[in-house]
Amino acid sequence: MNSHRSWVQPFLTTKSLLPENQESPIEFIESDTVDSRLFYRRNHFLYPVFPFNSYWLPIGGAVTRSKLFSMDDLFRFPSKTIKIVLECAGNKRRLFNPKVYGEQWDKGAISQAVWKGVPLRILLESAGIKEGAKEVVVEGYDYGPRSDLNQVYPYARSLPLEKAMDSDTIIAYEFNGRPIPFQHGYPLRLIAPQWYAMASVKWIKHITVMDSEFSGPFQSIDYVYYPHKDNEKDARPVTEMNVNSTIQNPKDMDILNAGTHIINGIAWTGKGRITMVEVSLDKGHTWKQAEIQRHGSTEYSWVRWSYKWTAAERGEYKIMSRASDSFKRKQPSQPFWNRKGYGYNAVDHIKVKIE
Repeated sequence: MNSHRSWVQPFLTTKSLLPENQESPIEFIESDTVDSRLFYRRNHFLYPVFPFNSYWLPIGGAVTRSKLFSMDDLFRFPSKTIKIVLECAGNKRRLFNPKVYGEQWDKGAISQAVWKGVPLRILLESAGIKEGAKEVVVEGYDYGPRSDLNQVYPYARSLPLEKAMDSDTIIAYEFNGRPIPFQHGYPLRLIAPQWYAMASVKWIKHITVMDSEFSGPFQSIDYVYYPHKDNEKDARPVTEMNVNSTIQNPKDMDILNAGTHIINGIAWTGKGRITMVEVSLDKGHTWKQAEIQRHGSTEYSWVRWSYKWTAAERGEYKIMSRASDSFKRKQPSQPFWNRKGYGYNAVDHIKVKIE
């Protein structure tokens, strides 16, 4: 006889419908890869319409010879398979104080999958990069109006040449062993490991090598850290993910019986690897080291962690987690506040009650 668990399934949490933005039920994700049904969805515009049956990938700009690749061409190149975290730059935006405008993501604008594709470097080298090239612009088929500029724009982002030429930056055509689902970028999606997911452009339309700085609105206006509310002083681009952690169990505001409980969650970083996760049960006065489970983890994936807690006394408790990485970065007690609400990575916390 099947248990209840076999038919009770979590669902995405809807943040908006037009465009579709859905949050992964991260507290209920127990596997190292997230299937397309539960993988978070982030869109700036409505889903694009384009000719699937006659799809070609052009590469032009500052190259010695423009190229046009068919899907069969891409399948013939050496492939690379990588398991990576994709985290929206606005993940946890709802937690900022003072509040910031934008999609009010909680903790579920993050998922993990295995992507397969051809290194972008191979395609760029086949086109021949001209001397003086600085950036590689990837434009998607998705586009729409921007109210701040009174104009229609495509979603396009650039990578510095060094990042574009990294052997792990790929043009992906598979997601968890299957063709990429349409909602996640079919037929081709850029995957830029360790950077926030705004860099991993979906539904690729064309790639352009530039000898100047790209200034599209999703590069120069959005996905920029603005530390000051009313001016652009000290602005800097959003790039690699911050070190971060999320408590999955118990759930926030759970009521628990006295006894032994397992506190667990995930931790990830955009530089190096996670070296330590700590848990506090006394509002941050003392910290205890959690156990990190590295089975199945890779260079770009999250790690799972757990801590055994014996709760003997009744009352309310604040459970906190903080991660550290190999570049000596540690989650701060307070987030770096910025006007558009990117990169939240303050110490995670929940509250529970022991009865």
